[in-house]
Order: sequence, then C-alpha cells, then structure tokens
Amino acid sequence: MKRVSVDIGGTFTDCFVAWDGRCIESKALTTHHNLALGFNEALRNACAELALSEYELLSQVDSVRYATTLGTNALIQRKGPRLGLLTTAGFRASVPLARAKGYGVGLPHAQQMDVPNAQRPEPIVPLPMIVEVRERIDYAGQVVMALDEEQLREALRTLVDKGAETLVVVLANSVVNPAHELRIREIFLDEYPGHMLGAIPMLLSHQVAGRKGEYVRAMSTILDGFLHQVMYHGLGTLELNLREAGYRKPMLVNHNSGGMAQLNSTDALQTVHSGPVSGIAAGEHLALQAQLGNIVATDMGGTSFDIGIVVEGGVKHYDFNPVIERWMVSVPMVHLVTLGAGGGSICSYDRMFGSVQVGPDSAGSDPGPAAYDRGGLKPTVTDADLLLGYLDPAHYAGGRIKLHARRARQAIEDELAEPLDVSAIEAAKRIKSTVDANMANGIARELRTRGYEPEHFTILAYGGNGPLHACGIARALGVRRILAPPFASVFSAVGAGNMSQLHIHEKSCWTTLFDASQQRFFSDYAQFNAVVEELEQRGRDDLLRQGFAAEQIRYRLELDMRYGNQRVETAVVTSLNRLTEPEQVLQLIEQFHARYGERFGQGSQTPEAGVRINTIRVCAHVEHPGIAFADIRPQGEPLPPPPPRAHRDCHFVGHEGAIRTAIYDEAALTVGTQIDGPAIVVTRATTYLIEPGWRYRAAAQNAVWFTRLDH
Repeated sequence: MKRVSVDIGGTFTDCFVAWDGRCIESKALTTHHNLALGFNEALRNACAELALSEYELLSQVDSVRYATTLGTNALIQRKGPRLGLLTTAGFRASVPLARAKGYGVGLPHAQQMDVPNAQRPEPIVPLPMIVEVRERIDYAGQVVMALDEEQLREALRTLVDKGAETLVVVLANSVVNPAHELRIREIFLDEYPGHMLGAIPMLLSHQVAGRKGEYVRAMSTILDGFLHQVMYHGLGTLELNLREAGYRKPMLVNHNSGGMAQLNSTDALQTVHSGPVSGIAAGEHLALQAQLGNIVATDMGGTSFDIGIVVEGGVKHYDFNPVIERWMVSVPMVHLVTLGAGGGSICSYDRMFGSVQVGPDSAGSDPGPAAYDRGGLKPTVTDADLLLGYLDPAHYAGGRIKLHARRARQAIEDELAEPLDVSAIEAAKRIKSTVDANMANGIARELRTRGYEPEHFTILAYGGNGPLHACGIARALGVRRILAPPFASVFSAVGAGNMSQLHIHEKSCWTTLFDASQQRFFSDYAQFNAVVEELEQRGRDDLLRQGFAAEQIRYRLELDMRYGNQRVETAVVTSLNRLTEPEQVLQLIEQFHARYGERFGQGSQTPEAGVRINTIRVCAHVEHPGIAFADIRPQGEPLPPPPPRAHRDCHFVGHEGAIRTAIYDEAALTVGTQIDGPAIVVTRATTYLIEPGWRYRAAAQNAVWFTRLDH
C-alpha cells in the first residue's frame, strides 16, 4: 500500500504516509492563506524520511486523501458569496425566524439561558435577498398551486439585480415532489444562459437534503451555497498543486458522514468537520481490530478538543440534525462535540469568578502561542505546558518550531499571574488544571447524557496534545486507564486514509408499519421498495461516476422509526433491502423494539401507539483496504525503561515545588517498556507526560497505555 492522507487543522497540517509497510508521521503549521503551502511542507518532511522526492512519491501513491476545516473557517470568517433565496410564498420569514431558536443554537448552555443578552448570528442571507415564489405543493406531493412562471422570472431578475452571486431554491415539500424546483432551474437557465452569468450556481434544496423540515433543509442548502466557491477554489488549488507535483489520480475528500469521495462528487457542506470525523473513523477501526470494546475518541489539537463515541461492534453515533457553527441543518453527520480546549486556546482572567478561563478563542498557527515568538501576546495552554517544564523548547514539533520560555512567562504574568496575585508557575498550574477539567467534563457529559458511564469505555487521547494531557484528563474524569493510540499525533490523518468511498441519500417517507387505531400492518411493499430503489440508484450513480463497477458497490439500509406521534426517532439498521411479506414487517418492528429498549431501557417501548418510519436512508459504499493496526493490548512481562537522556525540573498539579523529572527519547517506545511517573517521553511527533502516580506502558505501533497506580 502506498497512500498519503492529510488532515488540515486550524493550527497544524498533519500528514500520514503509508509506504509499503512503512508508516511516516509528519506535521507542519497550517497556512490558511494557501493550504497547499502547509501541505507541501508536511509532505517534504515525510519524503525526507523515505529518501524520495515529492514527484517520486506522488507519482506512485494509489491515492491522496484530504480532511479539511476550510469550510469551518469560512463560516467563522463569513467568507462567501452574496446569496439570494427563492422560497414558497408565505415562507419568507422561515429562515430569519429560525424556529424561534436561532438566538441560542450553537452556543454553550449558559449563554443559551441568558435570554436578555441573546443575539442572533449575522444572517448569511439577509431579508432583502429572500424573494417569494407563488407556488404550492402539499405534504403528499400534490400540486395545490401551479408555479407562476412570469412572477418567477421577475423574482429572478430582482435577485440578480441586487447582486446575488449564488442562488438557493427552497420550496415547501419539494422532497416529496421536486417538480417546481426543477422547473425553476430550467427557467433560470433560459432567462440567464451560462454565457451571460458565467458560473453562477443555483442549488436546489431537495438535492442537498432529502428530509422534510423547511428550516433545516433551507439552512443546509444555504450553507452549501455559501461554502461552494470557497471550497471549490480552496480544494481546487490543492488539486492543482498535486498535479504540478506529479499526481495524476483524482483527489479524494473526506466527508463528515464517515466516508469520502472524489472532489467532483463532494458537496461543500459534507466537508465541514471532516477532520475530527476522520479521527473517530480511525478509532472505530482500531477498536474493531484490537477488540477494545466501547471507545471515546478524543482529539486535542492546537485549536479544539473533539469528542466522538463508538460503541462495541463499530456502531457510531450520528446526528441527523447537526448544528454547524450557529445553524441547524439536516445532513447526516457523525456525532461530534467540539470544545475550545486545544494547545493554542487562549487563557484569560475571569473577573466575575476570580479564576482562569480557557478558550474558546484560539491563537491558531498565526500568530500562535506567545512562546512561538510570532507576535502572539495572549497566554495559551502551550505556554503553560512550556512553563511547567513539559515541553522541550529546542525539540518542539521535531525541532521545527523553537519555543521561547521568556515570552510564555511574560504573557502568563501579565494576563493571569498579576490579577490572580500568584506566581507565574501557579497560574500555569491553574491553566493545566482548568483545561484538563474542561475536557474531562466534556467527556463525562457526553457519555452520561447518552446513558453510559466513563469506566465502561476505553478513552483514546490523540492529536498533537492528547498524550501530553492524557493523565490530567483521566485524573479529572476519575478513570484509571487511558490509551494514546498508534500514530497518536496524526491519528485523524490515519483515519482519513482508512475511510471507504461512501454516499448517503435519504428521503422523508412517512410509512405506518403498524396502525394502532385500525390494528393493521403495512402492506404497500411496492411503495417502500420504490423509494429504496431510488436512493440506491442515486448512490450507485455517484460511485459509477467515480469509476467503480456496479458489483463493487454495497448498500446499507437505515430507517428512522418512532412509536406513534413521539418526537424522538431511533435509527434502525436492517439487512432487509426490500419488503415482500408480512413476516419482514414484523422483523423490522422487532428490530426497532429491541433498539429502542437498548437506548431508553427495556419496558419503555409503546407498540400500542403504533410504529412509523419517518425517513428512509441508504448508504452506498465501496470498501478500500485500510491501515492494519497491530494488537496493542499489553502482553508479557514489562521491560525496564532505557537510561534517561536528561532530567528537568517540572511542576505538577497537586504537588508543591518542582520535581526532578526523567526525560526519555524514542527508545522508550519499545514494546513493553514500563515507566512510573513522573517522567516525560519526547518523540519527533509528540510528548507523552507521565504524571506522578501514573504508569506508562508502551505497546505495538507506538501506542501507549496510561494506568493510575494504586496507593
């Protein structure tokens, strides 16, 4: 296998190269003005280890795969075209009203409760750019009012005259009958041919999101339209960069659904959060191959801390109405919780509580932490880690970034130590304690709200700062063991290389499997099968367009089901791709009954209310060979540690004064090596901090187990 996978984060660009059995990790600072520059630097570092030129490597690899936060950054910075929205008459206020929840969506709980100070986000489509179209289709897909084509032409002229650079069409019930949306596009192309408006795109909502719900479908289409140009130019630049360097195959882009596709088969909205989702996918593969059972994937990078859950058997949690930035959308996405707790998270003094606040703002890669000496003046978590003695100023990021302790100390003294009336070291300890507690609380809240306990999960601590804070997170969480997985510093990039090409298509299709009032079971099998066939065909077309044969494509059917009129829906995965007899209907109901009981407790099921399917979803995918993980479970007798290469005074939370700490190099990654803290293992890729009272045990592929010692 020869493969390059890349995770472009807010601070670092991570690169993982699999080359005929060798695995190379590489990092470079992300260059936001031109992502190709950071990628090229990371790739050059990997090529140097392989003694190859970039051309030699890229001309031989089977694929290059990208996961990127480009879309996330564009939303935060509001970098996008001027949008115009065409919607059904009477629905003009749907997007501005945001279901009366727009002031709080995407904010922390405390800010959601602060209603008097609530502020809605700046609208992506201002009200003057929303124009109504006279037409109406009912819930069953019947035309109630025909499309007024003359009025439509006037509406199109209005938006174009106002400077719309992208047009979005969101009509009521178009997912049931898209005829009017399709006709609007025909008229638009007739009114404004391509040679007049160039490449101005028009997005139809039924092609972006297949479920009912006008607001979330509208926001899905609006965000897709807003990100379209940024993603097209950003990823297009990356693809041109690959072409110039000798790569001739299609570039592959990771999706937040847990799959990937070629650039020409990728919607902009599908790339948002694709980097962290790649890490969750890597965690899923590791859990299956190493038989870890339930896992929590936690990625502590330079900008954020991301949390994802995979329960035993490789079952991921999905969000079918995820929140992206400040808006709720209706595209399937692997469930992810993001906290502002990375190495570059800015630390400030909270005057109300007289304490340290960490995040959510980040120093990113430019200017970066104060210790980078690139103009950053605010203290960050990395500055605290340096001041406490955990980081080697001369060998940070493999020696490519020199850290300046004096800058870090000055920033912490000015911003925190002085108002707290403590020493700089004590202020740094409070930063460490606060950020570890924030991450532990995030994990605990995410697990317990879903009915799980942390001790029933293996917690993976990865990302550039994961192994550095693993012991602190575990201590605050109250768990006794935590795992830094193989290739921990670039684990999300590893996941980007392990994904399969996959497309998810779904459609709202209200189907009553059991009608409680009439005591009757569903029997219109042809209707159900027709919808499944339509969704399979859409997925098949996506993959055939990318060069796969029909026999390579596999399908997975998922149904969103509920009891009666309950608002809560439960996703059920079934092997029944078609319904042909009553026994299969009963089988579906039994599967839902069991899944509901697992989620909400046995005995909570209410079949007497009836059983309904609200959404039919088909995942079409083609499997690819992935990176094979070794058995990383501790085995055999432990080995004594190698001689330390140095000693350093370090400061630890809960301990007074400095503690003389042994510093080890990569020799400590030898399988079976056991070290009792306090100690530090410094490698080219990351730093493993073994706090007092903890034990380090090295496993295969540079995986490390941290275990709390009994007293």
